[in-house]
Amino acid sequence: MDPRFLTLADVAKTLNLTMSAARALVTSGELPAIQVGGKKVWRVESSALEQYIQDQYALARERTHAHTAD
Repeated sequence: MDPRFLTLADVAKTLNLTMSAARALVTSGELPAIQVGGKKVWRVESSALEQYIQDQYALARERTHAHTAD
């Protein structure tokens, strides 16, 4: 069974980002997350990460379509 919540390290690894880039996605609100325990301890629900990935695919398709329509 997959864990419900992921650490920022998990998110960074999944998206092939640095920790600071993953943290920036969370602190900007672009990727929904919750803070638990300590001030800098973030957790991202695995379903939220999957939705973020799907949203990014949709944005990429829109940009590609807009670019080819020009």
